[in-house]
Amino acid sequence: MKFLCLVYLAPGGLDGLSPAERDALDRDSLAYDQQLARDGHFIAASALQPVDTARTLRNRGGRRQIIDGPFAETKEVLVGFIFVEAAHMDEALRLAAGIPMARHATIEVRPELEI
Repeated sequence: MKFLCLVYLAPGGLDGLSPAERDALDRDSLAYDQQLARDGHFIAASALQPVDTARTLRNRGGRRQIIDGPFAETKEVLVGFIFVEAAHMDEALRLAAGIPMARHATIEVRPELEI
């Protein structure tokens, strides 16, 4: 099964980290992606630009609406994802627990809907 691990963080949530701590977090994150790949779990991962660069699109009744930023008002916003292959939800949760950003962010683990 495929699982999407969505990484949510409050805007500015990493502002308290020193440059060295940020560099370490980046290194740890890339190393974890490589470990997942070696173990056959990695599909894709990416960090996202800040939420103020986002646009939300809706098509309703033949009309297109585009608004700045995310649609939902929330304290935490989506900042990245890791798409993994796991045998079941428990394994996906174990893999998500190893994501270095989990020390600072919330990780939502959601199974892929196969269509």
